[in-house]
Amino acid sequence: MVIGSQFKYNLTVIVSIIAFLTFFRHNAQEVAILKYKGGGDWYANPTALPNLIKYANKTINTTINENVQTVDVGSVDIFQYPFLHMTGHGNVFFSEDDAQNLKDYLLSGGFLHIDDNYGMQPYLTKALKNVFPNQELIELPKTHEIFNLVNKFPNGLPKIHEHDGKRPQAFGLFHKGRLILLFTVESDLGDGWEDPIIHNDPPEVREKALKMGANILKYAFNH
Repeated sequence: MVIGSQFKYNLTVIVSIIAFLTFFRHNAQEVAILKYKGGGDWYANPTALPNLIKYANKTINTTINENVQTVDVGSVDIFQYPFLHMTGHGNVFFSEDDAQNLKDYLLSGGFLHIDDNYGMQPYLTKALKNVFPNQELIELPKTHEIFNLVNKFPNGLPKIHEHDGKRPQAFGLFHKGRLILLFTVESDLGDGWEDPIIHNDPPEVREKALKMGANILKYAFNH
């Protein structure tokens, strides 16, 4: 029974990867919010991603579906979306199956952007060890391509909201030279993407957040 269940899971993942690669070639610009376990508020900033998509479609000629879906980290449905976005404030937990599913997704061509909405970093760092136990998050230099695409950020990741007086940092995981996971900390990009009335950010601050978000989408879809 155990062997049969594992075989069925592996076969499902293989079929999903093939479908994902086919989908990616023909209709690459789809995004979704990643739902995870652990009690963290994966549903934070509900207006953020839809607003970013509208901005990107208007300014960098993307054609992303504005109807944002939510997918569970352990579901094969994640293979339908070349770009996943994840956020929250609290605990993050990936089961063994969740971790394997996410690993298969990332290694087969998917991209995950995780935006720490404040307080997520220690839990997320630990959870990622279940996905890539032999890898460490690497801080991206300000010269990295992701900061120098359609919108230029010579100082690297912009600061949107202040919390502890720390500088904003962008960390990544790589596979064969490709950035497959981006983790943004002490920036709060997602807050800057939300409806203006929610945080009352000045227009120039919100614009800065949206421009960085557009760069992230551009990078993910080009690689």
